[in-house]
Amino acid sequence: MNQVSAGGLAKVKALGSRFSWQDIGPIIAVIALMILGTAINPTFLSMGNLTNVFTRSAFTGIIAIGATFVIGTGSIDLSVGSMAAFNSGMMIIFMNYLVQHWGATWSTIIAAMVLSLVLGAVGGLVNGLVITRGKIESFIVTLGTMGIFRSLVTYLADGGTLSLNLPVRGLYRPVYYGTFLKIPIPLIIFFIVAVVGAVLMYKTRFGRYVLAIGSNYDVAHYSAINVNRIRVLTYILQGICVAIATIIYVPRLGSASGSTGYGWELEAIAAVIIGGTAMKGGTAKILGTVAGAIIFSIIGNILNLSDAISQYLNGAVQGLIIIGAVLVQRTSKE
Repeated sequence: MNQVSAGGLAKVKALGSRFSWQDIGPIIAVIALMILGTAINPTFLSMGNLTNVFTRSAFTGIIAIGATFVIGTGSIDLSVGSMAAFNSGMMIIFMNYLVQHWGATWSTIIAAMVLSLVLGAVGGLVNGLVITRGKIESFIVTLGTMGIFRSLVTYLADGGTLSLNLPVRGLYRPVYYGTFLKIPIPLIIFFIVAVVGAVLMYKTRFGRYVLAIGSNYDVAHYSAINVNRIRVLTYILQGICVAIATIIYVPRLGSASGSTGYGWELEAIAAVIIGGTAMKGGTAKILGTVAGAIIFSIIGNILNLSDAISQYLNGAVQGLIIIGAVLVQRTSKE
């Protein structure tokens, strides 16, 4: 048993630290896309446009960091966009209620932030427990909770839109539009989440166990790893990442509806896959995920700046890239 455990974990360490073209491929893709964007429209390199591109990548990028852990175990979470919509709606309802008692203060906003983190963690916990205790495929469970979260926020909004109290929105606005040392706050938060994610993945026992489970579920189980607990923790981590993304998203528009966060699950999964994390698990590239999120933000921006391809085909482009990335992964292993 000890030999299996030692050998399995040694293999995981090797997989996590091995350097390949996939480590720099996403970064090269970012540079290539920036060159392409500049060639298509010189305004692409303007400070305002680049700030918008990188800030926009923070939402799905933060969610994608959490998805890297889930996918690293060989699972998936399709509910993240709907969870973000539900969290946004609950934050707005909660702040509108508190403002009647506490006024438009930071206490109101911070309380709503805490609520979002709790809801995210609980949502992830529910997903993880149903998957592990119910022994149901993660695809099926999160497909179901995706519909549940989306329906709940639509119900709360009575089919319309939930709008944040204007004085609170004005106070909350700098969390998205503000800067620190001329760096947009969402980007700073994205960087912090990425660093924490990298430390968890590569410098802790938890990260090694995540990769061990994705590499070989049975070996991980017989190596005395509590597989179910680790998988549940990855879903809790995913929920917390969704909550953080929601916290910086709400002040952007100050509203939430049934369409909020639509397609974020596709972008998050795409960012993880194009970043070099294997869909079957066993490998995880946090830096690649960061680059992947930026890649899709740049692609969306290029489609907006160019008339060659309709911006409405953004989802089609993302889908093709996901399929292509998985095909490349499979080909490179054969």
